[in-house]
Amino acid sequence: MLASDPPIVVHLSVEDWSRELADAARRSLADDPPWIEPVWFYDRRGSELFDEITRLPEYYPTRAERSLLERHAGEIAALGSSTLVELGSGTSEKTRVLLDAMSASGGLDRYVAFDVSEETLRAAVVELGECYPDVQVEGVVGDFHRHLAEIPCGGNRLVAFLGSTIGNLKPHERRRFLFDLDCALDRTDRLLLGIDIVKDPARLVAAYDDAAGVTAAFNRNALVVLNRELGTDFDPDLFEHVAVWDAESSWIEMRLRATASTEVRVPGLSAPLALSVGDELRTEISAKFTVEGMVEELWSSGFVVEESWIAPGDEFALLLARPYC
Repeated sequence: MLASDPPIVVHLSVEDWSRELADAARRSLADDPPWIEPVWFYDRRGSELFDEITRLPEYYPTRAERSLLERHAGEIAALGSSTLVELGSGTSEKTRVLLDAMSASGGLDRYVAFDVSEETLRAAVVELGECYPDVQVEGVVGDFHRHLAEIPCGGNRLVAFLGSTIGNLKPHERRRFLFDLDCALDRTDRLLLGIDIVKDPARLVAAYDDAAGVTAAFNRNALVVLNRELGTDFDPDLFEHVAVWDAESSWIEMRLRATASTEVRVPGLSAPLALSVGDELRTEISAKFTVEGMVEELWSSGFVVEESWIAPGDEFALLLARPYC
């Protein structure tokens, strides 16, 4: 690392993360029914496809959240937080609205990008360091299920968890995540949380099953990545993309449905994965919320909501919360 490069603290090595992902994939594929973690969507091609998804007419969340950030960035900057932390930062593209407003206010001293992908994070913090020379840019490589306590201390911190990423967590995972985050924060810190709001199921399904088939390609790309990284031999052409609204759980499920009987070799498992026509692999859940319900979830985990902003048509919401003890 060059002396001028932003500092990166690594709590999860590439080797350890790859090994953990492989072990988790074997367990999930051996489950009944089998399923796949959504992390397998994301190689370079998967990231390109997701970027394309965010610009599709059916996919409203990214546009709605960005509109809210642009409309309320001044209010958020006026909080006077001196450190902005982004969980699941990726390329940090969605946070630039906040970075612009907070750095323009003169109060932002530090930006901390927190992500599991060391390669992506290193590239992002170098670019951001060049774009915001008056802000100390840092990176933390870690898993937010285990390393929230490693968020750097000091200053009044604003922790941003955007993109409704919290919707990819099951209820017990959400509770644990929010409890751990509450333990990691001080009373002077705040959480900015993006959530997708429950709406017409047809609108929700369309956002995850676009007419152009981009989401279908994105979904099947998980099999391509598994083949390359885990050594499986899925034939992606034998699976069709399915998006289903589960009203009882209040989430969208993305699935891959077998269109022909197939046996898939999974290195490390004693028997192949046998799938019949119509059998499905769940690849993602995306929970949708009411503002009132999320206020209650946050309260039960140690947070009090100070402000909420809702996009027109109840498309999306931003919640600003702080630890209450």
